[in-house]
Amino acid sequence: MAELVTALSEQQYELLQTEAFALLSTIDHENSATAMNAISWVYAKDVSTVRFAVDQRSRIVTNIKQNPNVALTVIGAGSVHAIYGHARLVVDALEEVPFKLACFDIEITTVRDAMFYGSRISVAPEYEKTYDKRAAEKLDTQVFTAMKKA
Repeated sequence: MAELVTALSEQQYELLQTEAFALLSTIDHENSATAMNAISWVYAKDVSTVRFAVDQRSRIVTNIKQNPNVALTVIGAGSVHAIYGHARLVVDALEEVPFKLACFDIEITTVRDAMFYGSRISVAPEYEKTYDKRAAEKLDTQVFTAMKKA
């Protein structure tokens, strides 16, 4: 039986110190099915806590209020990392951000390597913002600064 891992490794922590593509799974508040959304405003606050921000109007907010169990999937550092935990609302609206973003912390309960046997990720997923690059950089800076203050 594999050892239970309850915190991020140094490599996982480092991966989550920069803007990362992540998949957040919640339990849908209407039908109790698994719901998955891509998010990018996410970072490791420490090895036991991952913080993220989403639009207040997002279904994610209602889902977490009904059921705080979440899974965060991050691809990078050679593997697929599944981070399980309980999400709690830190603040309803981040200050000094031009629109209302809810901020959550995931208190990590388990971290698992979710990559299939005998393989590794050779190239991490990349994405690009499809709106004005300067505006995107400014907004990202505002959001991450506000998340760190919350």
